[in-house]
Amino acid sequence: MFQQHLINASVPGVLCSKWKVEYQQPHMCVVKGSSVVILCSFSYPDKHIVQEVMWGHKNIFAGPFIYHSGSNNSSSRFQYVGNKRNNCSLQIHQVEHSDEGKYAFRFITNSTNGQWTGKSGSTLKIVDFNISMTKLKRHESIQEGDSVNLTCTDRCDVGNFSSVFIWFKNGEHLQDGRVLQLRNVSFTNSGNYTCSLKTGTGTTSGVLHVDVEREYYGPRNTSVSVTPSTETLICHSHANPAVENYTWFKIYNDHISAAGHQRELHLKKDFQDDHNYFCMATNKYGSHNSSTVLDQIAICTSIAALLIVVTVVAIRRQCTKRTESQENENEVNMQMALQLSLLVVLFFS
Repeated sequence: MFQQHLINASVPGVLCSKWKVEYQQPHMCVVKGSSVVILCSFSYPDKHIVQEVMWGHKNIFAGPFIYHSGSNNSSSRFQYVGNKRNNCSLQIHQVEHSDEGKYAFRFITNSTNGQWTGKSGSTLKIVDFNISMTKLKRHESIQEGDSVNLTCTDRCDVGNFSSVFIWFKNGEHLQDGRVLQLRNVSFTNSGNYTCSLKTGTGTTSGVLHVDVEREYYGPRNTSVSVTPSTETLICHSHANPAVENYTWFKIYNDHISAAGHQRELHLKKDFQDDHNYFCMATNKYGSHNSSTVLDQIAICTSIAALLIVVTVVAIRRQCTKRTESQENENEVNMQMALQLSLLVVLFFS
């Protein structure tokens, strides 16, 4: 390996202090995809002229070198931003995990054995960054009205460089900053969120899917409607998500028994007049019962029959009254017939 080489040194102790490579940050933490500059300075004895400069990665003495001023094979990601006098800084673009490790600067002068390697080097740690989420309410899931903070995080012990981060939702730009605050969220806030560095490419974090649930509730306002013409009871209820199960109950002589498990209950022809019914609507958030209803089909049928009889009697009475002309009598008969038809439609629909 190359060591410290001095030439024409009549006073080695004095000259040795002039051969030097210094790294401003011996240890650096960098986010994958970003760019980093390894700040470096060097010195050498007077009257020497630097002819070649190079940077080594891991194998810092013998190479191969990631940058060599005397070669055209250096990767464009590694850019020497120093000079051949005293600045030896190196910039690395779009850092990758494979770039992790020690970097060291070496230079060669025009004198025999006049070369030096700053073996202490500068070590890079390459990390990813992700999104952490903090909910300001203790719901198991994110619900409408909650507040959520999304934060770009990495494993570097660095300050809050919020100005270099940018936020996206479903690929569309939202805002800059390390923290994205979502206040009083609604269903429209659902989506895929990523954060990225504003400079460079390939710096996007992993995707965090935010799913905002709508305001969910158990069944409410449960009621029963009756269709006499088909002898059917129908259960109605408001719920979100929708009602998953309906259960019908029959009450007879103070005894309750299950009567069906569909939204509609079709009654038998031989129903009993003293049967009462109610329904129960259920989803994952709860259940709710309707009020008890009498056997309204029998009641409605009886009322309808009674109304028909009353209407027929009224028609007959009207028909017995002779009017001064036959035209007036026909008009009365037509009106009464129309009333009868409307009553039948109302009570059997």
